[in-house]
Amino acid sequence: MKTFLTMKQLGAGLLGRGGRWLALAACGLFLASCGEEPAKTPGGAAAEAGGGAKKKQIVVGFSQIGAESGWRTANTESIQSEAKKRGIKLLFSDAQGKQENQINALRSFIAQGVDVIAFSPVIVSGWEPVLQEIKKAGIPVVLTDRAVDAKDDTLYATFIGSDFIEEGHRAGEWLAKATGGKAVIAELVGTPGAAPAIDRKKGFEEVLAKNPGMKIIKSQSGDFNRTKGKEVMEAFLKSPEAKQITALYAHNDDMALGAIQAIEEAGLKPGKDIVVVSIDGVRGAFQAMADGKLNCTVECNPLIGPQLFDAVEALLAKKTLPKRTGVMESVYEQSQAKEALPNRKY
Repeated sequence: MKTFLTMKQLGAGLLGRGGRWLALAACGLFLASCGEEPAKTPGGAAAEAGGGAKKKQIVVGFSQIGAESGWRTANTESIQSEAKKRGIKLLFSDAQGKQENQINALRSFIAQGVDVIAFSPVIVSGWEPVLQEIKKAGIPVVLTDRAVDAKDDTLYATFIGSDFIEEGHRAGEWLAKATGGKAVIAELVGTPGAAPAIDRKKGFEEVLAKNPGMKIIKSQSGDFNRTKGKEVMEAFLKSPEAKQITALYAHNDDMALGAIQAIEEAGLKPGKDIVVVSIDGVRGAFQAMADGKLNCTVECNPLIGPQLFDAVEALLAKKTLPKRTGVMESVYEQSQAKEALPNRKY
């Protein structure tokens, strides 16, 4: 005679015979199916495990050059605030101006299996080995602000930033117009080997080639730093050629602001005795223009956070991006400074 047990009797029997493990196992399976995050696919957004699985948070590794200027600080804040706004986890690394620190950070991002890597390279060269490692890991790369010198452009998905050569053109063209094409120029160059230093110099010199009455007689790196810019300008003003200088071209505002201090300490009037043009468009430059000490700043917009994370989300959606994405920028001079200053965000 066959005996049939009800579900209630069967459950009681299992528990009574040490079957508690079965109930616990069933509970564990339930919890795993409802609460566990989906497994991460290498170098990509987390896959969704099943129809009702929770979408995994996007993780982006970002290596910043440092905090050498007001421009860079604004650039960092734009990226960090936009990541927070979108609920993206940002692994942020400050390279303190050293390429080796950036390379170490990029390798750390690979080890942590981030979804996308973004960075603003200190200099243009020396990136191919680590970029090859990132490519092998299947992680897309976005370059911000500065490009790299890589023969294989598949090593990065896109570059977001300014046209530094055009910025140099704009600075040179403004100076040519302001001086009637006649100027004896001291130049404060950015970090040697950095893309903006190379390109801003190139663009400016292309304008000088069309204006024989304009020439550079002193040129030295101020490393995009205010203190260094002041030191270099002090040396220029102590040189035998000092009395010839009628204009200063600085590759960024911070160096220009340092140079303005040096000019004043030398008993000269910046903006009058020496015409000053620089690049970036930070608040300090607008204040200096309002004070009559800086004549012109060519804007280089640092607020690229929204564009960066638009690119990140597009990449994770498997969309194709243009190799280069520009930003909107203008040229400002003294007459515009007071009106524009209250609205500057950096």
